[in-house]
Amino acid sequence: MRDAINRRRFLKTTVAFAGVAAAGSFSRSKLASAAAIQPPVVDKLTVNVLVDSSQDLFFKPSQVHGVSVQPGPRPTDFRRTLHNQWGLSLLLESQRGGEHRNFMLDYGYSPDALLNNIDILKVDPSKVTALILSHGHFDHYGGLIGFLDRYRNVLPAEIKLYAGGEDNFCHRLSPSGNGQFTDFGTLDRRELGKRQATTVFAETPTVIEGHAFTTGRIARTSIEKVLPNTFVERKMEDGLGCNASHYTSAELLGKIVPDEHVHEHATCFNLKDKGLVVISSCGHVGIVNSVRQAQEVSGVRKIHAIVGGFHLGPASKDYLDTVVAEIKKLEPDVVVPMHCSGNSFNQAMREQMPGNLIVTTTGSQIVFGA
Repeated sequence: MRDAINRRRFLKTTVAFAGVAAAGSFSRSKLASAAAIQPPVVDKLTVNVLVDSSQDLFFKPSQVHGVSVQPGPRPTDFRRTLHNQWGLSLLLESQRGGEHRNFMLDYGYSPDALLNNIDILKVDPSKVTALILSHGHFDHYGGLIGFLDRYRNVLPAEIKLYAGGEDNFCHRLSPSGNGQFTDFGTLDRRELGKRQATTVFAETPTVIEGHAFTTGRIARTSIEKVLPNTFVERKMEDGLGCNASHYTSAELLGKIVPDEHVHEHATCFNLKDKGLVVISSCGHVGIVNSVRQAQEVSGVRKIHAIVGGFHLGPASKDYLDTVVAEIKKLEPDVVVPMHCSGNSFNQAMREQMPGNLIVTTTGSQIVFGA
C-alpha cells in the first residue's frame, strides 16, 4: 500500500509540475517521463574521484570483492598538486560491449579545484555525454558554471543537466547562531541557459543515455532522518531561485525553513551479474532510503556497491551504529564512503562490516565489473 501511495505521489507531483513548466516558468528546462523504467545493464563502471575532501599521497591499490581501487596519476610538474575541498565531483565512465558513456556527477565547491584536477588526472571532457546534479548545495554545484565556461565548446550541442527537481534552484542559507543565517548560494538557471545547458527535472526515475538511471524523489521509509544542515528559502526574484508555486502552502508561509532536500536523488548503474551500484552524493534523505528507492524503481534487489557521501559526519555514535546495521541488512558487496560520510562512519563500518569497506582519496579510480 505504501509503495502504491508513493507512486501516486510521484505522478501527482509530476503532473502538477508539468503544468507550471508548460506555463513558461522555466527557461531551457523540461520534465523527465513518469513512465516506469527498465534499468539498463552495463558491463563495467569506473568512478573517478575528481574532487573530495582529502588526498593520500601514499594511497595504495587494493581490491575488495572484485572491486579494484587505484590511485590517480601524479602531476608531471612537481609544482602542481591535486586540490582537495569540502565538496564532491565524480566522473562516471560506463561500458556495455563496445558502447561507452561518460557522465559528470556534481562539480565540487569551486571551479579552480575542479579544473585543476581534471587537467592533472588527464580527464577528457569532450567524452562527457551528460551532466548530473545530486542536489542544490553549493559544494556540489559550485564548479559547474566554471566547468561549462571552460569546456562547453567540446560538450554535446544539446547537453543536458539531470537534476532531481525545482528544489535544486532554491536559495540556501547556513545557520550562524542566534537565529541568524549566512548566504549559502543559489544555483542560477539563467546562467545555465546562457551556456545552452538544458535542465531535465528527474522527479521520477529516469534512464540516462541508456546506461544509468536516477532514483527520482526518494521515499523516506527507514529509521533515518535528515540531520542538521542548511535552511532553504523558497521564492523567485527576477528568475533567480525556485518557483514557489511548486510547493504547498505548508511548505511556504514566507519563511526560511529547515532543508528537507525534497528533490535530492541518487545515480545508479545495473552492473551485469553483480547488481546495483548506488551513488549518493550526499544522502541527506538517508543512504538506506536511497538504496531502497533504487531497488524499488529498478526491480533489482542485489546491491553490489553503495558509493558517495552519506551525510553522517554530524551523527552520534548510536545513530551511526544503527544506520550501519541497516546497511548491513542490504548485504552490499562493498561500501565506498566519501565527502560528508565522516571518519566516525568508517570506524562504525570497521566494527560491523570490516570486509566490505573501501576507503578512497581525491584522484582515486574505482573499477566495478573489471
